[in-house]
Amino acid sequence: MTGVGLVSPLGIGKAVNLASIRAGRPCIEPIRRFDPSAFSCRIAGQVPDSAFDGADPNLDRVSWLAVVAANEAAAEASLETLTSRERIGVVIGTGLGGADTLDTSYERLYGQGNSRLHPLSIPKIMYNAPTSAVSIRHRARGPSFAIVSACSSGTHAIGQAAMWIRAGAADCVIAGGTDAPITPGIVRAWEALRVLNTESGDPATACRPFSADRNGIVLSEGAAVFVLERLDLAMARGARILGRISGFGMSSDAAHITDPQSDGAARAMRAALDDAALSPADVVHVNAHGTGTKLNDPVETRAIRAVFGGHADRLAVSSTKSMHGHAMGASGAIEAALSLLAMNERFVPPTANLRAADPECDLDYVADGARTLEVVAFLSNSFGFGGMNAVLAITHA
Repeated sequence: MTGVGLVSPLGIGKAVNLASIRAGRPCIEPIRRFDPSAFSCRIAGQVPDSAFDGADPNLDRVSWLAVVAANEAAAEASLETLTSRERIGVVIGTGLGGADTLDTSYERLYGQGNSRLHPLSIPKIMYNAPTSAVSIRHRARGPSFAIVSACSSGTHAIGQAAMWIRAGAADCVIAGGTDAPITPGIVRAWEALRVLNTESGDPATACRPFSADRNGIVLSEGAAVFVLERLDLAMARGARILGRISGFGMSSDAAHITDPQSDGAARAMRAALDDAALSPADVVHVNAHGTGTKLNDPVETRAIRAVFGGHADRLAVSSTKSMHGHAMGASGAIEAALSLLAMNERFVPPTANLRAADPECDLDYVADGARTLEVVAFLSNSFGFGGMNAVLAITHA
């Protein structure tokens, strides 16, 4: 991993994001992208408006976020020095694709009765649009496609990129996740599932993973993109190595489309550890999926205990969603990026707003603010609807 780029509700760029998680500062706020007064859920995590200064009007919000993150990652990795563009791949995960364009198109067609839509509606909506936008801007002519696996999309994309490099299909891959689901239609659809946080109090305290008084998901948007490359290539050109994708694990619950299963999550974590040749005792930190729902958090806790046994009590477990919300297919990439940055700064991110102990959630969730800790290996968990489980094992450079 030689480059990382981030844009999230915590800010634009990895430096601002790093400062926000170090401070344990939640960035959930009232929805400003549309009038939410008629909605039960009126809060979300939203990227700063300045992220769209100079945005390409031919790209949906989801693609532009990926471009912003990829540009930062490419600059850090000095990607322009790689001359063989045919050996550079791109894989970007997204859960919902061009939701903003889709929503506004439907409003125009059905709400306003206007039969004429933007001529680039399909290229803006399609799920591979972020991948295409990034590959065009960085002249990456190697393998390129999108991954769609709900909230595991970004994690699956990063794992796929590592597999390409291992298999010799590419020397370098731009990989990550992006989503921009803060639209009236998407928020209404999530309200129908009855898992969104609908509190009317302080938005900053709304997302409370693992807390007994947790009250649901807070939607958000954002993107995180990495530059991954062959170790020998990175060393030969003197690139700074931020960390290594040492293991990748996947599994399917094959049980229920919305209810997570602890066995499926545990199998993915074990697969990541096995792939990395790590023992449970080697892991210091687990970046939890931690959505803040009544159902998900105890299931993930049980899965961690099943995998780590007695060592589970010595793990530092954190959910950064408590600060930036749930960015759907981008979440896994954002969370892996935040934990990678924290690892290099010798701390682990906190779980904000954990104010009431839950007997079913009995691990150390780093509730006391960011914690100074030397991390040599961590897991980053993503568990999506449909039973799609993906876990990365990331180790220090």
